[in-house]
Amino acid sequence: MHLSQTLELFPDLTVTQILFKEVQNAAELRQNAVEGIIKGALIKANMLVSPFQVLVATNKALHLQKQSQMKTRGLFSEIIFNLSPTNNISEAFKRFGISDGDNSVLVVLVHNKEESQLMSDILTKVDGVQIPVDDLSSISDLEKIKKLYKVSPREEKCGTLLDAVVCRMATKDVM
Repeated sequence: MHLSQTLELFPDLTVTQILFKEVQNAAELRQNAVEGIIKGALIKANMLVSPFQVLVATNKALHLQKQSQMKTRGLFSEIIFNLSPTNNISEAFKRFGISDGDNSVLVVLVHNKEESQLMSDILTKVDGVQIPVDDLSSISDLEKIKKLYKVSPREEKCGTLLDAVVCRMATKDVM
């Protein structure tokens, strides 16, 4: 159901993604994240194309944290910020952070291999149905994603939507 992966550049850390639909307590979850009770990134699932997109954002956030070059105050906010195609932090939170009315959420945890307690804590806090992370594409709002990342039909003919999104995420600091 969940997806756990070790990052090549950070082999001592595991990134775990947990997907929920029919979430009834998004406002409470968001408040818990703001207060630091939930130690994870809470992301609007409908704004994501693939779990790989989240891995890219997480890897970049960890790298920037290690270099003391994060643009936000914490690792989980940096993950959300790195999903955005722009350098506007508040816009990134509006587009990718969960809001009170959201009914689907992807929870991203970054932990040592021994810290399995984090996942069970999340499972008890979310009032929703856990579904396999591989089902993320069934929740994705592709038209909203294409509009946000400014992906043209012509661009989609020579690559995938995921390629275009990851490219925009990776190059936003350069443009």
